[in-house]
Amino acid sequence: MNATSPEAAAPGRIVLLTTSHRVAPGLLSWPAWQALRSADRVLCADGAHPQLPYLREAGIPVDETAPTAQELIDGCAGGRTVVVVATGEGEPALTDGLARLAGTGRVAMPELELLPASYDLPGARLLDLVQVMDRIRVECPWSSQQTHKGLAKYGIEEAYELVEAIEDGDRDELREELGDVLLQVVFHSRIAEEDPESPFSIDDVAGGIVTKLIHRHPHVFGDETATTPEEVKEHWLRTKAEEKRRESVTEGIPLGQPGLALAAKLASRVRTAGLDVPLPTGDGIGYELLAMAVRAEAAGVDPEAALRVAARAYRDAVRAAEGVPS
Repeated sequence: MNATSPEAAAPGRIVLLTTSHRVAPGLLSWPAWQALRSADRVLCADGAHPQLPYLREAGIPVDETAPTAQELIDGCAGGRTVVVVATGEGEPALTDGLARLAGTGRVAMPELELLPASYDLPGARLLDLVQVMDRIRVECPWSSQQTHKGLAKYGIEEAYELVEAIEDGDRDELREELGDVLLQVVFHSRIAEEDPESPFSIDDVAGGIVTKLIHRHPHVFGDETATTPEEVKEHWLRTKAEEKRRESVTEGIPLGQPGLALAAKLASRVRTAGLDVPLPTGDGIGYELLAMAVRAEAAGVDPEAALRVAARAYRDAVRAAEGVPS
C-alpha cells in the first residue's frame, strides 16, 4: 500500500466517550464496549479515571495521555479510530481545538462521534445531593455540629415556605422550596448515620417509603382494584390501620401543628371512622373556632388554607391603607 492510496489518506475517526459518575464504573452501553474493543487506540487524560481499571480488566489497553487537537487528528491518519475516554469536564479544550481546526477549512477532519457510554436515570442527581451533604457534614463548621433537634425549626419553616410558593403559583419559587424541603430530609438522614445505637441512612429512609407506598397501593401493585379517589383512600386507610394497629383514631396526629389544622385532622379521623362524637362545649373563642374548623372539614374545606387566604387579603388591605404597593 503506497502513501497516496485511499486507505492512507483516510482521515479516520475520533470517538469521544462520555460516562456518568452517577452510574457504577464498568457499566457501559454495548455500543461503547464495541467502540472500545474495535479502536486502534484508546486515550484518557486522567490516570485516576474510575473507568480505567474496568477497561484494563476487560483487556483494553489505555494510554494515559492528553493529546492536542492536531496530535489527535494525526493519530487518526490512515483511517485509524481513536477513542478518547472523556474526563468529568468533557474535554472542552480538546473539542474547542478540533472546532478551530475544522473552521480553517485546511485540515482533513476525521469523523467525530460523541458516544454516551452511560446515562443518568431519573433521580440520578439525588446521588449528587447525598455526596455534597456528606462533604458538608464533615467539613462545614456549622453543619457538622447540627442535631435533629437543632434542625427541627428549619423543617417547619421550609414546609411553610413551600406552601406559600404553592399558593402564590410561583413555579421558580416552588422548585427552590422543594429543594429546601428535600435538603431537610437528606440532612437529617446524614445525621442519623452517626447515631451510635440505631443508625440509619438515606437509603433506609427511601426504602421505607417505597415499601409503604407499595403496600398501601394494592390497586397498583397488587390484585385489588380502585377506580375512584374514594376507593383509593379506603385502601390507604385500611392498610394503614393494619400496619399501625392503633387503639385510637387520634394516634399519630401531631398535637404541635397549627390549631385549625389540628382540629380539622381530628374531625377527619372521626368522620372517616364513622364515630359519633359531640363537640365539646365551653366558653371562649377556642370552642367557636373548633366548631368552625369541624364544619369546614365536613364541607371539604381546609380551614388553615382558608384562613391564610383571608389573612393575605387582610394584609393587602393593610398595605393599601398604608399606601404601600402590594
